[in-house]
Order: sequence, then C-alpha cells, then structure tokens
Amino acid sequence: MVYTFYNPKVALMGAGCVREIGNQATQLGGTKALIVCGVSKHGKELAENIAALLKGSDVASAVFAGAEPNPTDTSVQAGAEMYARESCDLIVAVGGGSPMDCAKGIGILATNGGEIRDYEGTGHTLKPLPPLITVNTTAGTASEMTSFSIITDTKRHIKMALVDWRLTPDVAINDPELMVSMPSSLTAATGMDALTHAVEAFVSTIATPVTDAAALKSIELVATYLPRAVSEGTDMEAREMMAYAEYLAGIAFNNASLGYVHAMAHQLGGFYNLPHGVCNAILLPHVGSFNKEAVPQRFAIIGRAMGVDVTGMSTEEAAEASIGAIKELAAAIGIPSGLAEIGAKEEDLPVLAENAMKDVCGLTNPREADLDEIIAIYRSAM
Repeated sequence: MVYTFYNPKVALMGAGCVREIGNQATQLGGTKALIVCGVSKHGKELAENIAALLKGSDVASAVFAGAEPNPTDTSVQAGAEMYARESCDLIVAVGGGSPMDCAKGIGILATNGGEIRDYEGTGHTLKPLPPLITVNTTAGTASEMTSFSIITDTKRHIKMALVDWRLTPDVAINDPELMVSMPSSLTAATGMDALTHAVEAFVSTIATPVTDAAALKSIELVATYLPRAVSEGTDMEAREMMAYAEYLAGIAFNNASLGYVHAMAHQLGGFYNLPHGVCNAILLPHVGSFNKEAVPQRFAIIGRAMGVDVTGMSTEEAAEASIGAIKELAAAIGIPSGLAEIGAKEEDLPVLAENAMKDVCGLTNPREADLDEIIAIYRSAM
C-alpha cells in the first residue's frame, strides 16, 4: 500500500514568529488579503493586529469577521462573496479551528465555485485554493496545518467533513505569545482535542511509523504540559510545548486520519452547537474502551506515553490503565463528566449515531461498530 504525507510548505513556530507574516504574504505573491476571524471582539482585535503587520509589508487587507464557533455553510458563502467583492488574492485565517475551517471553505468556493456541501467527503476539489496563511491562537485543533475542514450544514444540522490535500495551508504560524490570553476552560478543551487527535491517529488503521512518532510525542507533551497551561496561562514553556503538541498531533492525524471519537463529536457539534474539544474529551475514554479490545497493545503504549507505570501489567491491564489516565487528566483540568451535562439528550442518540456512521472520520477506526454499538458508546458517555 502506498502512503502519502501532507504538511504545510512553511511552518513558523516560537515566540514572536507572527511578525514574519508580511514577508510570507509577499513571498506568496499576495497584494490583498481576506482576513478571516471569529465574530467576537477578541477575534476582531486579532484581525486588526494581523492587518497592521500585513500593511507593514505593503499588503492590503479586508476583514471577514464571520466565523462562528462552529462555522456554517452560510458564513462560508458570505466570506467567498466578500473575497470576490474585495478583489483579494490571498486568505489569512487568525484564531482557532473555526476561522481556519471557515477560511478553507471560502478558499474552495473562491476557486472552485458551487456550494460548500458539494465538497463534503474526500477529494472533491478540482482547483487549487488561493494562497492560504493560518495564524493559530489555540493549541488543539491543528486546523492551521491540516487538509481537513469541518463546516456545519444549516439545513441538515450536521457537521460536514471536507478532506482534501488542496486544503493544506501554505504557511502555518504557531506563536505561543498569541495563546497566553486563552482562558483555562478553552485551554483545557483545545488541549484534549490535541490529545484526541494523537490517540486516534495512533490507533488508526492507516498509521505509519511517521505518524506514530508524531502521535506519541504529542501524547507525552500533552500529559506533561496541559495541566500546567490550564493552571497558569502565562507559563510560556507550557504554552510553547502545547503548541508543539497540537502541531505534532496534526501531523499524525493529517496523514493517518481519525476515528469514531471525531465521527461522533461532529454530530454533537452540528446538532446542538456544542464545543468540539469538550465533546472529544468526553467521548475519548468511552470510544477508547471500545477500541482497546481490537488494539490493546497500542493502548498499552499510549499509557506509557502518558506516564503510566505499566511494570508488571499484562497488555490488557496496561491498555485499561491508559483509559484511566485519560479520564484522570480530563477530570483534573475541569472537563465535564458527561454529555448530558453539556446538553445532549437520550432521545437524540439514534439519529446522532446514524449520522456518525456516515462521517468519513470513522473509516479508519480500528474496530468497526454497528448502529447499536455507536448508540451504546454515546449512552455510556452520557
């Protein structure tokens, strides 16, 4: 079997690296950027700062502050219309996963046309996107460097997964100085999102030695530094190491894909508009308990990476200990204990499960589940 490896052309990391954005924009031939940011005051302030940096390199800009926390097909359409109206030739996304995903959707429509739902699934774009620079301000989604975009279909109330190598950004910027202002709850949720990416990539049916190396280092860094980043947001070592952790997790899942945690979390986000990282964090140990029956040795290795002393344990005991370590980490940083606590309802589980089984992320899960088993996993996480 032939494997592929996708990554941004340029990745800038380290304190202060965002100041290189003007130089990167001009190297991509950009003269006017559409800056895509969140709808909040903080998102708009970030966009203003990026606009100032671009102006210093004689790159003009227009700001699209329309990326909701779970970006929708309507926001993507509005952004694409603004891109054309403003005669832009470059897209810059700034913020967390939502602006990144929205920007990728805008880029698809800018060069490929149609409606964003036309591109649901894998490999449906035909033309390259405009040059794309992503400025990450959270340490979790890795959207700044992946070929994934998750967009909510407002008619069907589901999250669409768009997966295509053409969605990989040209330049990814991870400056830990931009992450210091994240509140502890968001730090916790995005950090558990990174852990989920790494774990799902490590147990994926298409994992490789390259993705394994990235995933295991990411797991190790999250276990070590996420509690510190949550408890003390100005801990710059913890912030920088979490930036590396989420990027490494991105390398892993961008090339090994994901599994049922994401397939199931996407439905919760699309149906209830719930935060993606929290949904992942709650589901991860429950899907892990289901998956460890198929790949116990992989979960035993995950446990060691998380710092579990597995000396004297059988493979099955070590695998179970890794699930316990995930639960302990989530509880220690304040993740809600169950889906009911964040608004999920028992009566909705069948439709959520039906939609989860259609999600492309489930294709590489290490153990195949039927509808009743997906419902049972949701129920166990309630």
